Amino acid sequence: MGYSVDERLVERLSMFRIYAYGLCMGTADALPGVSGGTIALLLGFYGRLIAAITSITPTRIWTVLNGVRPGNRNSAREALLEIDVGFLLPLGLGAVTAVALIASAVASLAESHPVALFGFFTGLIGASAIVLYRELRVRTRTDVLVAIAGVSLALLIAANVLELPGSGAITIVFAGALAISAMILPGVSGSLILILLGQYVFLSGELSAFLSGIAGLAGGGSLEAVLDPGTTVVLFVAGGLVGLLSVARIVRAALDRHRNTTLIFLVSLIAGSTPAPLHNIGETHTWTTDTIVLAAVWTVVGAIALFALDRLVGGFDPE
Repeated sequence: MGYSVDERLVERLSMFRIYAYGLCMGTADALPGVSGGTIALLLGFYGRLIAAITSITPTRIWTVLNGVRPGNRNSAREALLEIDVGFLLPLGLGAVTAVALIASAVASLAESHPVALFGFFTGLIGASAIVLYRELRVRTRTDVLVAIAGVSLALLIAANVLELPGSGAITIVFAGALAISAMILPGVSGSLILILLGQYVFLSGELSAFLSGIAGLAGGGSLEAVLDPGTTVVLFVAGGLVGLLSVARIVRAALDRHRNTTLIFLVSLIAGSTPAPLHNIGETHTWTTDTIVLAAVWTVVGAIALFALDRLVGGFDPE
């Protein structure tokens, strides 16, 4: 028996609402300092998001892939329902749309106005650490040591004292695993992880180039313009899938067993990451008085924007 017109309209409106959720979540994760997981909490779909993501297992993925055989289609359909693909697909499309749009803007601003861009990001990150710390209880000696460890680790990575293992493809896959895992955690932004690892501008540029290359194919552009940045995008997505099946589950288990301590560590990583965007400014500008003043002004603007958002939604809760 087919759907009625009313049922189809309700279903399409529901899909559009989930797509809009994805737009909001993707926008948040594309900007350091605001977490997509926090947006999911504020909009009321965080529980469904975590349930859907943790339902993705190698066994279910294999069952879906085997659905190409006629005899396995019922099993594949059941696996898709268990994964809640009707929710994840429009949500993912919305998030990808937002990330693609912002990546293009970031790639352009990183070249034309790097001091303003990264000063703004510094304010976002620093202010987010402040508002998130307000929700935590740092009482015991262990809490203090964990906070110091998180801040120190972030500072060492931002200063390139600690570097990622390997280079090239390995770095991209590793960054993808950590960033995608961070996207589902309240309080931690995927883009913040990329900034901390020194990959944010590079990956934004590659994604922008990939999308431009695809658009250019319609006008007779070269396939090479798509393949080169496309390889980077594929590696990042592959790392993201690995992260969802491994790193994200480890962090969720840590939150279940040691919630406050784990959150202190995560928020401390954010605090220690505050000066990370300033390294991008130092790569293109000498730290003159004018540069310092301009960066400081945009840092204040970023902080005000985050505090205003915090006030608007009634406070951010890291979990």
